[in-house]
Amino acid sequence: MSRVDQAPARRLRSAAALGLVAALAGSGCSGTATSTVAHPAAVESSALPTVPPAQPPPKLTRAKIDEAVDKLDGVVRDAMSRTGVPGVAVGVVHDDEVLYLKGFGERKVGAKGAVDADTVFQLASVSKPVSSTVVAAAVGDKTVAWDDPVVKHSPGFALKDRWVTEHVTLADLFSHRSGLPDHAGDLLEDLGYDRSYILERLRYEPLAPFRASYAYTNFGLTEAAVAVARAAGTSWESLSSDKLYGPLGMDSTSSSFTDYEKAENKAVTHVKEGDTWKAEFVRNADAQTPAGGASSTVRDMAKWMRLQLGNGKFEGKQVVDGAALDETHLPHIVSEPPHAPAGRTGFYGLGWNVSYDDQGRLKLGHSGAFALGAATNVTMLPSEKLGIVVLTNGAPVGVPEAISTTFLDTAQTGGPTVDWLTFIGPLLQQAAAGDRSETDYTKPPAKAAPARADSAYTGTYANDFYGPMTVSARGDELVMQLGPKKQRFTLRHYDGDTFSYRTMGENEVGLSGVTFSVGSDGRAEKVRVENLDANGLGTFARE
Repeated sequence: MSRVDQAPARRLRSAAALGLVAALAGSGCSGTATSTVAHPAAVESSALPTVPPAQPPPKLTRAKIDEAVDKLDGVVRDAMSRTGVPGVAVGVVHDDEVLYLKGFGERKVGAKGAVDADTVFQLASVSKPVSSTVVAAAVGDKTVAWDDPVVKHSPGFALKDRWVTEHVTLADLFSHRSGLPDHAGDLLEDLGYDRSYILERLRYEPLAPFRASYAYTNFGLTEAAVAVARAAGTSWESLSSDKLYGPLGMDSTSSSFTDYEKAENKAVTHVKEGDTWKAEFVRNADAQTPAGGASSTVRDMAKWMRLQLGNGKFEGKQVVDGAALDETHLPHIVSEPPHAPAGRTGFYGLGWNVSYDDQGRLKLGHSGAFALGAATNVTMLPSEKLGIVVLTNGAPVGVPEAISTTFLDTAQTGGPTVDWLTFIGPLLQQAAAGDRSETDYTKPPAKAAPARADSAYTGTYANDFYGPMTVSARGDELVMQLGPKKQRFTLRHYDGDTFSYRTMGENEVGLSGVTFSVGSDGRAEKVRVENLDANGLGTFARE
């Protein structure tokens, strides 16, 4: 029996964090969740609960899937009750049939409007597998090939190494194996720079070994998508609509923030302050829209999952070439090496996290997360023609991954073998905390050296990557200005020529440091901004 529409009306910047939650979202039916813990520097596995081993699972049956669907209402409501996440929407498809479309909770806390199957959510990084589907359609039409060098379609594109620039392909950037560092360019987006500025600045980023290392990059993938659109003679936003959203009738799906904003039935983003969820921020991800800027509903996403599970066919029509789509499902790079003798290797395909369960079944998944207030997940077992998508309007606390994993676990075993919300939530917290400064700037040294006169620090400083910085005195305070919109950050004295400032935006990490290097004339010659210097690009020189 169909259960469609029966309902009443901090950043995760590290690749380890996003890869981790995506891997967990499919691990419930394998009994090997302990092997999916990501890089130890980001997550301490010794602090995690032990997951009991499980026997190899039996084959899924429709009856077992129906039982899991019947329990989904309770799973969702339990997760919402325990976390307070305001709104959730869930869709399930099996064997080209939509089994479940349902919304829960509020689109905005304190305002009228219940979440339903047609509520538009921001997808965050679930945009990536959607975008790889668009490119697969272009590959099938012979507009591009996955192995095309990016420079073939974007002649102005460049990375730091000339040889890599000439050889890096669309597939390299969609699988995060170009050598670009983790989340290259994201901090430029936080400062207000647009897509063209950020993509042009990728040439300054240091490179790891080409095709031998994995690092999750929103703007690397974005560059590849834009190159495909350029080859097609159009914009990415139009290409997505022409190749995918239009043919599938995904009428509420868009790759433009403006369309999300003007939707009447949309879920706004929420963050948690203390015990309260608040609609405090707006996240415009147009700069990286192929990687994180799409928006959709669970009704539309169910159509997309049917296409994925139908080898590119939708309602009898071959919308996307099957071979081009299959390429997105293959492992292209190791993303999660095993961290234990019995551990399981995680892979990344083209816009997908790729893994295999105890029966050798291909498992595809991806999570999306905006620290400013959204968390999403899609997980599919192609051999079973089974998929689930979960969209939420709350900052990432593990809800979409827990719902997806509990559903798959229940379909396999009759009930969850692990309390997945308790398991996944702490992993996300630990991963997010790993990006914070090692210095506690709220506690200056007991014998802190005094600051110099403001005139020693004020002035304009240049940086080829981040653009100019201006430091000025405003009353009793020093103020640092950065970015095209001249965002202002108050500098608080910490020790000697070191100050602190509070980071802002999607990638905020609390307080970070600003250290001036003063010359023999008593004036600062350089200034290093700690949070901007992860890749060695955060030093500004006085003009």
